[in-house]
This record gives sequence, structure tokens and C-alpha cells, in this order.
Amino acid sequence: YGFINTCLKSLVVEKYGEETWEKLRLQAGVQDSFLTFEVYKDEITMQLVDKACKILGVPADMVLREFGEYFFEFCKRSGYDHMLRTLGGNLYEFIENLDALHSYLSLSYQASPSMNYWAGEMNAPSFRVEKNEDGSMHLHYYSDRRGLCHIVPGIIGAAALDFFNIEISMEIVHQTEEEERTGKKEHIVFLVTQTPVFSYKEKSEFSCSSQYLADSEKQVENRANKEDLEKAKDTARDRGSSVCPIRKSHWKTIRGIITLGKGKLLRGFDPVYPKSLWIDTKTFCNGLPFHMVFDKELRVKQAGVSIQKIVPGLQTMGICLDQYFSIIHPEVPFTISSIQKFINSQFVFQTRREMMPESWKHRPMLELRGQMMWMESLQCMLYLCSPLLRTLHELEERQMHIADIAPHDVTRDLILLNQQRLAEMELSNQLERKKEELRILSKHLEEEKKKTEALLYAMLPQHVANQLKEGKQVEAGEFKECTILFSDVVTFTNICAQCEPIQIVLMLNSMYLRFDRLTTVHDVYKVETIGDAYMVVGGVPVPVPTHAERVANFALGMIIAAKGVQNPVSGSPIQIRVGIHTGPVLAGVVGEKMPRYCLFGDTVNIASRMESHGVPSKIHLSSSAYQCLKYKNFEITERGEIEVKGKGKMHTYFLIRNKTATENEIMGRP
Repeated sequence: YGFINTCLKSLVVEKYGEETWEKLRLQAGVQDSFLTFEVYKDEITMQLVDKACKILGVPADMVLREFGEYFFEFCKRSGYDHMLRTLGGNLYEFIENLDALHSYLSLSYQASPSMNYWAGEMNAPSFRVEKNEDGSMHLHYYSDRRGLCHIVPGIIGAAALDFFNIEISMEIVHQTEEEERTGKKEHIVFLVTQTPVFSYKEKSEFSCSSQYLADSEKQVENRANKEDLEKAKDTARDRGSSVCPIRKSHWKTIRGIITLGKGKLLRGFDPVYPKSLWIDTKTFCNGLPFHMVFDKELRVKQAGVSIQKIVPGLQTMGICLDQYFSIIHPEVPFTISSIQKFINSQFVFQTRREMMPESWKHRPMLELRGQMMWMESLQCMLYLCSPLLRTLHELEERQMHIADIAPHDVTRDLILLNQQRLAEMELSNQLERKKEELRILSKHLEEEKKKTEALLYAMLPQHVANQLKEGKQVEAGEFKECTILFSDVVTFTNICAQCEPIQIVLMLNSMYLRFDRLTTVHDVYKVETIGDAYMVVGGVPVPVPTHAERVANFALGMIIAAKGVQNPVSGSPIQIRVGIHTGPVLAGVVGEKMPRYCLFGDTVNIASRMESHGVPSKIHLSSSAYQCLKYKNFEITERGEIEVKGKGKMHTYFLIRNKTATENEIMGRP
């Protein structure tokens, strides 16, 4: 069930993180979430456990034991706490009633038709426990799923510590395929030893109680040596305690019947039985309409009236029970010895179709669930049972009525209550599915949001885009020093005149993709592209002291990248001109419908002039850009004074290379 896989996911996420779970589920090839009441293949759970062992580098037995411990806590958190606590007053009773718990849960968990579940439901493991004289226990574990036995010590150990305040150790003493059980279930026998766990306060109280008992014992023994036995008894009676001063072993008995840490005497209970049974046969068979009594040879000696009505063959006393019924749970052969071995388990019988009346041929077979009781004096087995029915629909399918069930039988209430519970479960399943759909939609929405943000951040600086998303007005900012670069394609006008428009688009796209990647490598901001012109800036919108070096390295990368773009006319690599200038600018967002982050100031104009007055395949520097780069490990040659349109004469330079960086470093290659 999805409940198991959800628990495993919760364990991995809680102890090892979301990333580990994501890696685990991808390697196992399973979905991210599971519906609680949905049936999933066992292979999914096995695959998750196997991959967990490999990823975490932990042996399978340790992973399963940790899962067992966590599964117990997960069940408590999921609302099964009170149900588990009320199973038994000690560990023996707790284990003994686990099968009954599984039987109850099978009413809630609906099985897939393709799965092989007893009683049409859960394929749960089975437990049988035996007490030993030394206080230890032998726990017999049966399961159709091999290799999961190490979960058991984790679950039982956690329950023992939490519910009964005892630590246990469990070791496998026997492991085989159970021959006595049909279905060849794996049979593991654990030796369970127990150690009480005391808090500091309990230890102190118990120590004081023991010391008090020892001191009192010595005093009474000394008094017995000096005085008469009757006087000793009177003295003890005056002190309010029933003490026998003669035998030391009696004190051991007293210690043995005192509840540890509480000092309360445990009182035994002896039932009183009548000399003869005050009930006649007819009343017994009517009052318990679904009981059966059979002997060692499985011959029916007695049966309730309702079961006789449904299976008329039982009215013939002495017929063999296994002719009319088969045992569904536990999976044991239909023999007295097998039944006695599992006598503490709930037994589920199913009628055999070939032995039923003609009217039952097309109905689902009746199933009975109850307990076995061995009557030593009669050498017979009593099967006290009720119809195993979960819903009104199952009752109608068998053409039975509530009146067929005894008024004192809680199966009546169970059918009605479970009908309501199934409706609630269906609603819960629908809510889980809707929740899962919403989770998937939310995940897709988050992915689309990231794509939208990536597109927005490509158009505007991130902090500017965030301010616009929040509805804030973006104020223009002044930057005292930044470095601006312009580039264009040499003879671009001639190329356009001789080519198809699509060829121009493909050429520019190929070039700009290379340039865009370089902006990320050197952390410069792409301002805009107009036709073949490409503009970037360093130091805006985030001021940095290395703005000139970043733009210079970017420019060197542009020259190298352009060699990989083909001129559609000549087939040779294109040539570009690059111009760089350093100075102050004003930057801000312009427009509302298609807002753009623009730069304003004379620095922009001069950078554009450096590009337009440049030389093909060269990087043209202004004097201010040269001043920022001359001591930064760049090789620069002087061009001299040139006439710049609108600016007059300007002293300019050419950037040749970076003396310390390789071509791969410039291009951002590994």
C-alpha cells in the first residue's frame, strides 16, 4: 500500500534530506508521491530499499531495522497510537494480538483484484509467540515477502520501549520455508529477551524499597531469635504489615508480588465455575448461531442454527468439516495439530462452492472469522465465529440480512459503521488525488514561473525586474565609472543586400548566442542589440571595481567567437569591430509597455564612436579605458591620435590580448 511507501519516503526525507530522496526515487524509477489506500506492486518497495542501501552505503538489515523503528513512529503520528496501545498490557499480549489488528485493518484497506490477499484484503505478515521458562519468548514470523524480516526487530523494539518501557534484543534462531503452511511462507523464529528500563527516579525508589525490605527482614529475624513467635506476629501486625519472621523465602515471595516502583500488592483472580452448565442445547445453538464443534478427526459434533441454514450439510452430524470449509487464514493445513499450533490466531473459514446449495452457486462464498478453543475434557475444538462481512453490499451479495446475525454480535454494528467509514475513505482518497493533482500543477506552475522570470531577467537586471513586479517605481541611478562596449559586423549592409532575410537572421542568431554565453562567463550586462550592433556594460547595474577587465576579456572572447560564424555571402568567417570606453553614465528604466533598462550620457556616445572608428577584428580603446587596463596584465598597442566625429582629435589604443589568461579561460571552456 501507498502508506508503506509514503513512510519510506518520509524516513529518507527526514533523516537524509529531499535531495537524497530525489536521487533515490530517480534511480529506483518510481513516482514522487503515493496515495495512502492505493495498492502498489511489492517491487516498488523492494527497489526503493535496494537503492537506499547502495546510495547510503548501509547493509540491508540495518536499513530495514531503521525503517521498522521509524514505521512504528510513523503509524503513531498517522493516528494509530491509541489502537496500538490497547492491543495488550504487556509485550506478549501485544505481539499475540498483531494478527487481530491486521484483520481489523483489512476492513479499511481495499485490495486490487490483481493482488492475492486473504479475506480479499491485506497480505499482512502473521505472528505467533511462545513464552519460555526463563522469561524470554520465541516469536514466529511468517510472510510471503522474503527478505523483510529485519523490519520486525525495529518495530517490536520501538513498541516495547515506548509502550512497556523495556529494552529487548532479538536474534534469529531459525529460518526456513514453513512446510506446514500452504503457500510456502517464509518462517523466521526470533529469540526475544527483555530488560526493564528505569528512570533515575524509579531506580532510586526501587533501591530504597529493596533496602527497606532487607532491613525489615533482618529486624524481624533478630526479634524471632529473642522473643516468642506470637509476640513477633503481634509486633508486625501493629506496624501494619503482614510479615512472617521465620522463613526468609517468604520475603522473596513478598518481593516477587510487589509491583516495581509502585509498592502495590498484586492480587490474583480465581474464577468460580458452576457444577453443571445452566444452559440447554437448543438455547446454546440459537444464542451462538455461527459456532461449530468438531473432534480430532474433524467430524462435526454441533453447529449453530444460522450456519446450518446456510450450509445444510452440517445438519448431518458426523460429516467432516474440511469437506465444507477451507482455511483462508492462517494458511495452515486443515488438521487439528495445525489448528492447535496457531490456536491464538484468528481463523477465517470459507465455504466450498461445490458443497453449497444450488442457490449459492452464483453468490460469493461465505467467510467466517473467529477463534478456536480446545476442550480438553471432550477432546473437541470449539470454533466461535461470525460472518466476515464488511459492508451492506457484501451482505446483499450473499442474500443475507442483519437479522441472520445474533443481536449480541458486534458484526451488526461493524457492517453499518464500516459502510460509513468506506464512504469517508472514498472521500479521503478523492481528496488525496486532488491534493496530488494540485501538487503537480503547483510544480508545473513553479517551473513556468522560473521560465518567465528567466525571460524577464534577460530583458532587465534582476533587482530592477523585482521592483517592477512589486509595483514599485524604479528610480534612475548615476554610476560614476563603468565601461561600455559596442560592436558591429563589418560590411553588414553589403551582406544584407546580397542575402535572403532568413540567412541574415540565422547569421546574427548564431553570433549573438555565442556573445550571450560570454556575458555569463565574464559577468557583464547585455544592454541591447540593434541590427548587427551589440552593446554591453561592466559596472552597471551592480558597481564593481573590475568593470574594465571584465569588458576587455569579453571583447577578446567576441573576436574569437566571431571566427566561428560564417559569412553567408563569402562563406568565410565574419569580421567585427569592437569599441570600448570608460566613464560615468545615468541608468534607468524607460517605457511602460515594453520597459527597457537604458544608459544615458556622453560615455555611451564615445563608446559608439570607438566602435565606428575601429578596425576590423580589432578592439579599439579610448584613453580612459586604456588608463583602467594598462596595469592589468593586458597587451595594448598605441594607435595614436585620430579624428573622431563630433569629438575632435582623440588618442586611442588597440587591445591585443590578456597576458595571463588562456583562450579556453577567455571562452569559458573547461
